[in-house]
Amino acid sequence: MTPAKSRIVAQSLVAANLRGVDSHGVQLLPYYLEQIEWGDMDARADGRVISESGVCLLYDGQNGIGQATAETCCGHAVRIASAQGMAMVVARESNHFGAAAFWAQKMSAAEQIGIVMCNASSLVAPWQGKQPRLGTNPICMAVPGGEEKPWLLDMATTTVAAGKIFKAKINEQPQIPLGWAMDSEGVPTTDPDTALQGLLMPLGGYKGSGLAMMAEILCAVLSGGAMSTELGGIRFRGKPVRVSQMFIAIDIARFLPVNEFRARMDRLIRIMKMTPPAHGYSEVLVAGEPEWRMEEERRGSGVPVGHGTWKALCEAGDRLGVAVPGAARGSA
Repeated sequence: MTPAKSRIVAQSLVAANLRGVDSHGVQLLPYYLEQIEWGDMDARADGRVISESGVCLLYDGQNGIGQATAETCCGHAVRIASAQGMAMVVARESNHFGAAAFWAQKMSAAEQIGIVMCNASSLVAPWQGKQPRLGTNPICMAVPGGEEKPWLLDMATTTVAAGKIFKAKINEQPQIPLGWAMDSEGVPTTDPDTALQGLLMPLGGYKGSGLAMMAEILCAVLSGGAMSTELGGIRFRGKPVRVSQMFIAIDIARFLPVNEFRARMDRLIRIMKMTPPAHGYSEVLVAGEPEWRMEEERRGSGVPVGHGTWKALCEAGDRLGVAVPGAARGSA
């Protein structure tokens, strides 16, 4: 892999850990490495533009590094939106790109509203079903911040991301919260192993199924890419992942001055936060706020890494001849 691609993968994973989204942090690295070793992902592929028409661009990731595809697509989205007011870039034949928030923030950093979606491996049954047909299919939106921290929504269309259940298993946690997953018959479970053999729960029942299909349509159907059960997965060998991703950039300045937008966002956030908290809560939080607080804390105190995750990283380093710092290995 080129240094530039390695760097963007590392940046995206560590950024997720800093925000407290450990399910999309360095615990993913061993899976990426296995994909490359098995030939399920082509680390040398650069991707290519299939077509560009007006504000629309279609991209083929050529089964390359998901973060590299996302970096290129965000660049195209920002470029087109700067010139034409908005952009919609859709990529097919891509791979896992980490947390969607990392990419939406690429566009918000350019004073644009960034919207990112992705389809994912089939781990979720459609509402009223008991066989997987949909993925966690995340939806993300980022806006530039003013005096308040930027509003940043990054959510799976399931109750939780699949990575949180894998994190529980890797780090030998005995239980997961009730409501995260079901067994293969559609019965709720708190056992991580049973959950991984079963199904994730859609967010809000039929509403989560609808949102997941919306993401599937805007990403996979529109791009001509793989859909639903046609996808592979980063934790399954012998089959490319083949996910599709969508990036929308909206140039704020085409509607009103950016400083005015920032001020209006500050006002909206303060209206929300001035709401009297309900029983059992001390304050009202808005999207992104818990993660901003966690990032500030972890930048000062460091990022905790679970024992199972650290073991997997060390084993990958040994297998591939990459030395792990002695002091760090000794603290595992």
